[in-house]
Amino acid sequence: MHVRGDAPHDPVPGPVPAPAAPPPAREPAAAAGPPGVEGVWRFAAPAVDVSVPQARHAVRDLLTAQGLTGPRYAGLVEGLLLIVSELVTNAVRHAALLSPQIVVEAVIGAGWVRLSVEDSHPYRPQPLQNDFARTGGRGLLLVRAITEEAGGVCDVERTPSGGKIVWASLPLP
Repeated sequence: MHVRGDAPHDPVPGPVPAPAAPPPAREPAAAAGPPGVEGVWRFAAPAVDVSVPQARHAVRDLLTAQGLTGPRYAGLVEGLLLIVSELVTNAVRHAALLSPQIVVEAVIGAGWVRLSVEDSHPYRPQPLQNDFARTGGRGLLLVRAITEEAGGVCDVERTPSGGKIVWASLPLP
């Protein structure tokens, strides 16, 4: 994540577009690749509080169905579940006004897992670092710490429609 100042959000340069229509909900669909090893799963959810545990449970069930279970994957799964919880929480708290629907995507490749949350809000989230009096606002710091500790990467990308995708990619053990 890139940090600029203590502001919780930096505007993405350019005009603020009208909110795009939310993407349609899709059924999980595996991409080409070895069975049970590589795939892409996307689902849409409303930008409301109840979507946080639903997304976490969906990702947990997906990881289990793909065989990422047992002691070998326990740390990875715990990290991924915390990451998806934080990313969906941020979208619900900070983007819902312009993005009534979010899209959660999980991609499992040969040697890595990437989780992302897409919304239609144009502002790039920024982790807070220096305000220890605040009781919240450290979710992105947590995402970054988990990702870096696992040897992964995370970032924020702008979508063609002017929204954003916040993602984290972690290596498989």
